[in-house]
Amino acid sequence: MDMHSGRPVRAARKRRTATALGAVALLLMPLSAPPQAQMRPDVNGTRAAVTSGHPLASAAGADVLRRGGNAVDAAVTMAAVLAVVRPHMNGVGGDAFLIIRDAAARSVRVLNGSGRAGSGATPAHFAKLELTRIPSSGPLAVSVPGAVRAWADALAGAGTITLAEALAPAIRYAEEGFPVSEQLAEDLASAADRLARDPALGAVFLVEGVTPRAGALLRQPDLAATLRRIAEHGAAEIYTGHTAGRIAGWMAREGGLVTAADLAAHTSTWQSPIATSYLGYEVAVLPPNSQGIALLMQMNLAARFDLRSAGHNTAPYAHTLVEIKKLAFRERDAHVADPAFADVPIRRLLSAPFTETLAEELAERVVAAGGQPGRDGDGDTVFLGAVDEHGNAVSMIQSLFSAFGSGRMVPGTGIVLHNRGSAYSLDVAHPNVVAPGKRPYHTLSPAMVFHGDGSLAMILGTPGADGQTQTLLQVMNNMVLFGMSPQRAVEAPRWRSYDDGRLVLEPGFAAETLAALDRLGHTLRLEEALSGELGGAQVIVVGRDGVLRTGADPRREAFSIAW
Repeated sequence: MDMHSGRPVRAARKRRTATALGAVALLLMPLSAPPQAQMRPDVNGTRAAVTSGHPLASAAGADVLRRGGNAVDAAVTMAAVLAVVRPHMNGVGGDAFLIIRDAAARSVRVLNGSGRAGSGATPAHFAKLELTRIPSSGPLAVSVPGAVRAWADALAGAGTITLAEALAPAIRYAEEGFPVSEQLAEDLASAADRLARDPALGAVFLVEGVTPRAGALLRQPDLAATLRRIAEHGAAEIYTGHTAGRIAGWMAREGGLVTAADLAAHTSTWQSPIATSYLGYEVAVLPPNSQGIALLMQMNLAARFDLRSAGHNTAPYAHTLVEIKKLAFRERDAHVADPAFADVPIRRLLSAPFTETLAEELAERVVAAGGQPGRDGDGDTVFLGAVDEHGNAVSMIQSLFSAFGSGRMVPGTGIVLHNRGSAYSLDVAHPNVVAPGKRPYHTLSPAMVFHGDGSLAMILGTPGADGQTQTLLQVMNNMVLFGMSPQRAVEAPRWRSYDDGRLVLEPGFAAETLAALDRLGHTLRLEEALSGELGGAQVIVVGRDGVLRTGADPRREAFSIAW
């Protein structure tokens, strides 16, 4: 693997920075809440495992593996099913990112399936419209959708089945319908006003102004027809074919900035991952334009502190990680953009000297840093992963960004267009300033973890926008620092820090911890139950004993299968 990695921290400096946490620990009397009962059983196996954001998708992926397909085949099949059964969170009109491990070649590659800004997307265009920021919905928020090209490229580069074979289960669920879950019924009901504002969306998801109830069959015939055309003509259907013409025509009529030429020019990008060492493991993520580097920066900083001694979910533990997040996000927001258009200093951000500088700043921070307006995004995303019997693995994430993306569906296609274009800046001095053909800053950040000898240790990921890296660090710590099983690790109470200073915490934190965090200056908001706002984490751990152990988050509809 060709990965950028920071050098190991010097032990003496590590001890000095760790003393700040130790001093806080003495002041705050760390007390952990008693462990909670596990909500779901452990799902483990010895041959293969899949995980995804919906049971029907996981079942489809497992079927592919049982019929002899590999992890990439299963992943693309699950991705297509998720586009049907989680229609508000991902789809044909969205983006996708994959990390793929080839066991035989002992290689790891990432596939960047994010789209680019349309040829009309310039700061001057938005200034002419008297806009100071890109709208979060509508045609101006749409960039080229990259998911379908990524599906096809992943199969062509590392799969064994055809795109048509991978799409077959999704076509069936779109055409024949699938039972609406209680979670989906709630999500659709909460988006009813948004659905009503777009006639094409309303025609699919509203009946006399009412969203489907739990248990009802949801059919999407236009989407089924689009998927059939993709199965027949390949990914070109979305970029140069009949459906591409429908998308480009709609964009032109609605004042969007993506043209037929922009769709035709789209390509996915194969890359090497970036990585860092953490707790004896090598953690690999996508390079920018993904925010994956923020996870690595958080891990580099976390490694400087004795978090195990602080105790799980104590005030010193949570406070330290929250302040680490703030520093990493400060650097992320200043630098992460499309490296084809901006100089993103990956090596410097992950270097030991830079990490030491941040650690010294953190060591002086005894109370919480103040909040400021930020760009916390929505968490309408799905994660999926697979490990096959040969050790091939995929860690994959795809999204529309906000619920139903741009809030617009191309009539007659069933395609909901994402709103990733809203993630650009209009500040001409910022690396992420909008420009034609430029990829946006992206919250999507799957991860893959390896042992020191390069063997696969785990895949993990979560929806949750800016919460993704925060959730992944907590879940990995739960397993590696505190010895939790994968299922217990994803169920354990979590926190999420927002740019405005809010710290959202789930039930399960000790009262003394909450009081101490309040004294430290955190603006607390307490959830009444485990909340999908804090992600929907999923894990497949590959044990040295050959056992595959999974974790699937009950906060959303995540579901794992292993055998």
